[in-house]
Amino acid sequence: MDLNLDAPNKLLLIKLVHTLIWAFFVSVIGYILYAGISNEVGTPVWIAIGLIVFEGIVLLMNKGKCPLTPLAAQYTFNTDDNFDIFLPKWLARNNKIIFSLIYFLGVALVIYRIAE
Repeated sequence: MDLNLDAPNKLLLIKLVHTLIWAFFVSVIGYILYAGISNEVGTPVWIAIGLIVFEGIVLLMNKGKCPLTPLAAQYTFNTDDNFDIFLPKWLARNNKIIFSLIYFLGVALVIYRIAE
């Protein structure tokens, strides 16, 4: 398969991959919250928590940005909050705050469930 794409198509591909990865991690965070609410704490929850910790480490190593962001920046002059992902600007701008809070709420519920 030949991936000799022009800049707009490369950006489109990066945005698509970035959005799919984002959706995966959001679903993992949602699962952690669900597990805490429903008291279904088992091995999959700990794996999910570990995946989010790993994601956090990757973001920290990249100065708070997804590694795909600088790659996408090579193909556009756009610097909007959502230039590299298919999200509304407000969500792209506040993404880390919103989903970090949901994640920590889910983890707190999981800890509460195992402590009761």
